[in-house]
Amino acid sequence: MNKASIVEAVHEKLGGTKVQSEEVVETVISSIITSLTKGEEVSIAGLGIFSVKARAARTARNPRTGEPIQVPAMNVPKFRAAKALKDAVK
Repeated sequence: MNKASIVEAVHEKLGGTKVQSEEVVETVISSIITSLTKGEEVSIAGLGIFSVKARAARTARNPRTGEPIQVPAMNVPKFRAAKALKDAVK
């Protein structure tokens, strides 16, 4: 499933135009991204929790040359699945 199929599913469920359905999906995705960039958690009941995790700086190795490379500290998105989602996938 991709974004276009999600837009199609929203369109079938709500009706209206596909443009409106695409705007709804875009709004949901941009709202999640905006909250994560602010460092907030996004919790969707039955789906899970999106959060931001701080990853420390580290030294990695180039697999071709074996040369050490410094990887800077950064924030990365994290997703924890809800129990309902885990049970549905089993």
